[in-house]
Amino acid sequence: MAHGSRKAVITAIVSNGLVTVIKFFAAMVSGSASMLNEAVHSLMDTLNQALLFAGLRESAKPADQRYAFGHAQKKYLWNLWSAIGLFSIGAGLGLMHAWHSLHRGHEVAPDVVIAGFTLSPLWVNLAVLVIAFALEGYSFLVAIKMFLRSMRAHGYTSPFRYLAEADDPTLVAVVLEDSVAMLGLALAATGILLSHWTGNSLWDIGFSALIAVMLGFVAFFLGAVNMRFLADMRDAQAEKAFISVVDKHPEIERYHDLRSIIMDEEHTVLVAEVELREEMVTSGLFARIKAERQRILDSVPGAKRDDDAIRQYAATRASVQVTLARVEEIIDEIEAEIKAVVPRVAHITLETEGISGKPEEVAPPVA
Repeated sequence: MAHGSRKAVITAIVSNGLVTVIKFFAAMVSGSASMLNEAVHSLMDTLNQALLFAGLRESAKPADQRYAFGHAQKKYLWNLWSAIGLFSIGAGLGLMHAWHSLHRGHEVAPDVVIAGFTLSPLWVNLAVLVIAFALEGYSFLVAIKMFLRSMRAHGYTSPFRYLAEADDPTLVAVVLEDSVAMLGLALAATGILLSHWTGNSLWDIGFSALIAVMLGFVAFFLGAVNMRFLADMRDAQAEKAFISVVDKHPEIERYHDLRSIIMDEEHTVLVAEVELREEMVTSGLFARIKAERQRILDSVPGAKRDDDAIRQYAATRASVQVTLARVEEIIDEIEAEIKAVVPRVAHITLETEGISGKPEEVAPPVA
């Protein structure tokens, strides 16, 4: 998943960077409010996707002395900054420019002469929009391909539902920004054409404001998505898998205090306390304890093997060691079964509370 997100982000950075340059050129030539807002939009997309890329790089760092579970959640922090930037700068500047354009006048910009060539603002804008559509369309296709592949892999059939519930906010951000970029091109083209046909630039200004408002809504949505992961969100699928495995496991009597934290889409931490079922744990241990006791005695010099203290020590140590080994085997079995169902569960901590069983039910009657 991280590889797919990285490819989508890099593609978006390159395409939006090129589009930003040509949109600013068209905005300067034509004086179009919609085109200038589109240029600001593309610039913000480029900067935001650079933040997403920085987040991917930071999140890939391994665990260290300061970050015991790695740097995975840094990705959501960078994504949150990206969303805030998209809202405060992109949407804010867009609305401010639309407001100033509204008060400057409503006349359509005249033709411009550059290096002896007469350029029509309309055709400059339309040519730039066509180029932008091609570049941003390619970026959108790369992102949506990754998104649909991830959607199907997670068992979703509705793109809109997966957009709200996806566990990879970076990919969601790229898909949304590219989708809004395509919609923004359509809005800009509509505003420019209506202004040209009517001779009134209010259409251009109105659609530029609509583009800015659209950026604000997308930023709010992306902010909410990343806040969800930064707020120690539980992994419902991992907990469900744990319950299913434990309920079927013959050695487990009960569990409680089940909790989980999603670090990122590839790492979940799960903790719980379990109580073991006595008759299932102790079954077959006598032979193993006897063999372990004999192994300990065999390691003692022959003259000391008949010493009562040595034999008592060997019996006690063998009982403890074999019992602990059996408990570890049970825990390892549970962990392996959970990870087989939900591979992203990277860390599992199961605390053994004790062994369930009443002495009168298992001890032989006293004669």
